[in-house]
Amino acid sequence: MQLIYEDAYLLVLDKPAGLLSVPGRGADKADCLSARAQARWPDALVVHRLDQATSGLMLLARGAEMQRRLSAAFAERCVEKRYEALVHGQPSAPVAADGWGEIDLPLIIDWPRRPRSKVDHVVGKPSRTRWQRLETKCVEGAEGGSPQISRLALAPVTGRSHQLRAHLQAIGHPIVGDQLYGPQDDDAPRLMLHACALRLAHPAHGQPLALSSPVPF
Repeated sequence: MQLIYEDAYLLVLDKPAGLLSVPGRGADKADCLSARAQARWPDALVVHRLDQATSGLMLLARGAEMQRRLSAAFAERCVEKRYEALVHGQPSAPVAADGWGEIDLPLIIDWPRRPRSKVDHVVGKPSRTRWQRLETKCVEGAEGGSPQISRLALAPVTGRSHQLRAHLQAIGHPIVGDQLYGPQDDDAPRLMLHACALRLAHPAHGQPLALSSPVPF
């Protein structure tokens, strides 16, 4: 993990793909970003999480009071999160005048196949993801036509489990390298999803705080 920002109130770390955010069950899942952070900053506390397969920015509070303030900021949608992803195909859903489209599909944990989530219009929780297509390229050397890969900017409005991954699969454009939601013949080396930017008011003094991480793919 890489330190992006540090002060007396919070930390922002860049989590590599494949590293858990918090400990899992069993001794083999003890290594995680929160444990590594607490080894260096004993007062570091988790505020939000990234999937193990996702890389990018994670914000940690320093102390219980900052954790309370930052958790409230996330719950009240006062933290702006941006991701980039590579997806299969070229999304062509209608977009707004500002160039952004929106996926508005309710999600719920798919218990028989957990940790997957699924769209459920009866009992699913409201879930919204904004997206913008940045570029589309044809896959060189691909057989059977010219498959396309698109780069998307993603802005989750809500924060459901696996929201970005489930939403993109639901519209027919799963993230490249997604072993849960993507095609079985996808041999990408990792999930092509990166948390690249965070914007929020600093919980101690209210000044704007904007942090970014270069997309590694």
